Parts: sequence; C-alpha cells; structure tokens
Amino acid sequence: MRFACIFTILIGSLGIIGCQNNAQTGAVGGAAAGAGLGAIIDDNNRGRGALIGAGIGAIGGYIIGNEMDKSGNPYD
Repeated sequence: MRFACIFTILIGSLGIIGCQNNAQTGAVGGAAAGAGLGAIIDDNNRGRGALIGAGIGAIGGYIIGNEMDKSGNPYD
C-alpha cells in the first residue's frame, strides 16, 4: 500500500513538471497508463506489475511521440 501511494505521487508529479515535446508527453502518459494496467493485470504482485507496465508504457509512448515530432511541421 505504501509503495502504491509513493508511486502515484511520483507519476503525478511528472505531469506537473510539463513536457516540451510529444515524445516526453507520450512517455509520461504511457508510463501512467502502463502502470495502471500493469497493476490490474498482475494479481499476484501489483507493484511488480505496475513497474513493468510503467516501463513498457513509457518506452511505447516515447516511440510514438517521437515519431509524431518527426512528422510534425519542420518550421515550428
């Protein structure tokens, strides 16, 4: 329970900092969504599921956001 509270505070604080581009925004959003889904999916150890899900979600979100940045307006 204590781990879940600390993890939620850390993820929430990342959103407050602000993101400069789509890659960063995607990484934060992917980590948050992955942590939630990972905790739901792993019934035996929700903390482990949240960590694995956050890592996979952050990587996936970063890749998608980075591709969005590459295909954006080159004159921005």
